[in-house]
Amino acid sequence: MRGDVHDPDLNRLSVTVGEVRISPDLKVATAYVLPLGGQGQEDLVALLARNKGELRRIIGKKLALKFAPELRFRLDETYDQMDETRRLFSQDAVRRDLES
Repeated sequence: MRGDVHDPDLNRLSVTVGEVRISPDLKVATAYVLPLGGQGQEDLVALLARNKGELRRIIGKKLALKFAPELRFRLDETYDQMDETRRLFSQDAVRRDLES
């Protein structure tokens, strides 16, 4: 959003990063992302992957890391899972089991 990345296609998107998981050896960071509004999910992952070298350099510089982790990007499916969980809990049979 600040224009730190020199890719106009990526700069026009608002990205939500729901979670970042780091491998135990700190060499790989997997970011779970979603475009704001949910449109263009596959495009977002491709754009981030295309710019991962520049993003890695920026992260290493901002965090003053000696070695920046390899970046991987995955779609954040947490919201879909929450919707499914709500749907399951709203079923009569499940509600009955929960109340007893």
